[in-house]
Amino acid sequence: MMRAWSLPVLLLVCGSFAAVSSASRGNPGAAAALLLVFMLLAVVHSPLFFPRPIGALEAQRRTAVDGRPIVFWRSGCPYCLRLRVRLGRSARQMYWVDIWRDPAGAAAVRAVNEGDETVPTVFVAGRPHVNPDPAWVREQVRPPR
Repeated sequence: MMRAWSLPVLLLVCGSFAAVSSASRGNPGAAAALLLVFMLLAVVHSPLFFPRPIGALEAQRRTAVDGRPIVFWRSGCPYCLRLRVRLGRSARQMYWVDIWRDPAGAAAVRAVNEGDETVPTVFVAGRPHVNPDPAWVREQVRPPR
């Protein structure tokens, strides 16, 4: 669990040092701007930005019932962040499994990626797709027309 918060905490600490340094040089406006930018980066890279993760076994059980995709991700991954941002509200219609919090999720990802924990790995209808195009993933959650 601590690994998921390492990057956001590091960003906050660095932002605080940068802001204090800027403020001590007589630039309070720049210090406030720096702190705000680092705080936004910390939020975006935190688990708070992603839908609430569930375990891999629970995600597989739920997807068997309703057919929703499963997204395996980890905090700090730029590709996961890109997928999350580009999905927008559609992200809430998928099951998100944080591989750093769930050993079964990490094992599922390693099983389809030749032992690597390559994320995002999206399972649609039981088939894995490694780092898929966000537009394609969004299409997978839309109801058929």
